Amino acid sequence: MRPRGPLAAMVAAVLLAAGCARAAGPSDRPGGRSAHASAQASRPYPRPPVVDRVATRDPVVFLTYDDGAERDPRFVDLVRERRLPVGMFLTDSVAGPGYAHFARLRAVGATIQNHTLDHTALRGLPYPGQRAEICGQQDKLGARFGIRPRLFRPPHGTYDTTTLRAAADCGIAAVVLWRATMTPSGRLAFTEAPRRLRPGDIVALPSMDPTGLPLVERTERLLAEIREAGLRPGRLEDYL
Repeated sequence: MRPRGPLAAMVAAVLLAAGCARAAGPSDRPGGRSAHASAQASRPYPRPPVVDRVATRDPVVFLTYDDGAERDPRFVDLVRERRLPVGMFLTDSVAGPGYAHFARLRAVGATIQNHTLDHTALRGLPYPGQRAEICGQQDKLGARFGIRPRLFRPPHGTYDTTTLRAAADCGIAAVVLWRATMTPSGRLAFTEAPRRLRPGDIVALPSMDPTGLPLVERTERLLAEIREAGLRPGRLEDYL
């Protein structure tokens, strides 16, 4: 039996109010946002880890090369003959004129990674500038080699939280620093104690100082140090 008269009007008003409450959620209000959207916006972006060594018991260290200024054909031969798993962190303004050389290195086993477009010190720069440097090089390397690098090294090893945000937004999985570097004179320098190579260390070989040893000679010296420490070169991408 349906309600009539004043009772019917009261029931209809209650049903109408309930229906409007269901239909008009927070996202339908002027300037409103759904609870789901608000929760998503409040979540922190996934920052890539910053590493200067890898936690491993494997007797490996990792050889990484910066900038791409040296394009010695002998280095391609060395990588091929020794089957060296090297990582090349390339800056477009430095390496760009010679990308064919790095294509040959990639063909013999080297990996291509990101070191920004112009080798600009990123720390303190606004987000758009940092993103342009990192994503811009991702795009350049993607167009040239058909791959978008997973690893990124900030120029001079300097970065801030904005760098990590931009790197994450550009698809970077890890920000790679170093615990040891091979100086232009061919000597190992360490960022912290102990002053010796250990399993998992990342070693950086910057572009050659004009007064220093060529890249091949510095790499040979580094390989001798690695052997003396009872270690061997490993592929960084297999551990990150």
